[in-house]
Amino acid sequence: MDITSITFDELTVGDGIEVSRLVTARDVELFAVVSGDHNPLHLDPEYAATTQFGECIGHGMLIGAFVSAVIGLEFMGPGTVYLGQNLEFRSPIFLGDTLSIGLTVTNKHARKPWVTMALSVKNQDGKEVCRGESRVIAPTEKKTVTVVPPPSVELLDHDSPRLADTN
Repeated sequence: MDITSITFDELTVGDGIEVSRLVTARDVELFAVVSGDHNPLHLDPEYAATTQFGECIGHGMLIGAFVSAVIGLEFMGPGTVYLGQNLEFRSPIFLGDTLSIGLTVTNKHARKPWVTMALSVKNQDGKEVCRGESRVIAPTEKKTVTVVPPPSVELLDHDSPRLADTN
């Protein structure tokens, strides 16, 4: 798959994008592995059932990762560099939620290719689960690149038998 950047000069205040993303158990498990956040609220259904949420919830920062992917792959694309992000978590995300991630350009810096975007993330019921702001350096040159697919990953349950050592 090829993606093409949207340059700073092509962007105007009010431009935006909305992308839907399903929150899966695999997303949460992979995020736990990469981040090191193994909080049982995210991974242990028996424990999560005893909490105010009654079930496992996704990591709040998983939303930040989803937003980064939207900006880097679907909105501004190649050459975009993150300057900062602030997120206000308003409600938990649950496994099986479909999130609508909306970004809208609110400001373009006068002398630098910096762009500020308002962020709103809503679940399938239209409830805002997160809002905030993302700031990036926008690409200044139009580029088209081929997206390199991520490596395949296998998750094994901690109780699963491991492959025997063959040495």
